[in-house]
Amino acid sequence: MTVDLIGPFRLDGKVAIVTGASYGLGVLFAEILATAGADVVVTARSVDKLQETKAMIESLDRKCLAVAGDVTEYADCERVVAEAMATFGRIDVLVNNAGWADDRLVRTERCEPEMFVKMVNTDLNGLFYMTRAAAPDMLRGGGGSIINLSSIFGNAGSENRTAGYFAAKGGVNQLTKLLACEWGDRGLRVNALAPNFFVSEMTRSLLEDSGMADWMRSRTPMRRMGELPELVGPFLFLASSASSFVTGTVLSVDGGWSASGGYAQNPQPWDEWNGEMGTPIGPDQLV
Repeated sequence: MTVDLIGPFRLDGKVAIVTGASYGLGVLFAEILATAGADVVVTARSVDKLQETKAMIESLDRKCLAVAGDVTEYADCERVVAEAMATFGRIDVLVNNAGWADDRLVRTERCEPEMFVKMVNTDLNGLFYMTRAAAPDMLRGGGGSIINLSSIFGNAGSENRTAGYFAAKGGVNQLTKLLACEWGDRGLRVNALAPNFFVSEMTRSLLEDSGMADWMRSRTPMRRMGELPELVGPFLFLASSASSFVTGTVLSVDGGWSASGGYAQNPQPWDEWNGEMGTPIGPDQLV
């Protein structure tokens, strides 16, 4: 046989939807898809930022449809899919990237119940809503690829203290496996990408100044955090036919974090951020 090293990674003629495409990884994923040849539907709540993403995709000579929407509203998800189908007539790739975490990292015994609910609603329920809205058209079209954005915190416990986020991402992993089993015989592959912390020019100084960078390096066998270009290959693999016999997989891109056990070597810097919210409640503390 002749080995084609390029063709399986191309997405020419394909149409992709990316949620949470107004900033961060959502913009990166949209750029990867467009660079590989796909036309892209981008959605998020921020209309102004979506237009920036749309302009970037069009600068790559690909078509782009920007649709404002909130994944926690099922009607919005249905509308995004309807507009995608009306414009392009097909959906080949769905990237469930939209998510939210409480970055205060307060101890769970002090976490407000409504903050837990907000994280689960966005990171798990919203992901299901978008999948439920898009899957029927993808199945009718012969299948495709769904990529769910999980996290290293869906793979294991940690002292990182965002209970709703951990619960949601664990749910994402199990939902990914269920849907892969349910839809595999109809050509619709469902996988998840579980990254470690990745740094960008925007976040690098914040992570270093806060102490988070040192803490994550101490917890990661490769002793560093990821750089954004290191997500390109794993993401494109899952989006393209290069992974045509891969479904139900949670692909960790984490420098070995998920393979390790135990707690970090370094103290947790967020206790210094949060005052009383970072103080543990124990037998010696009356509340």
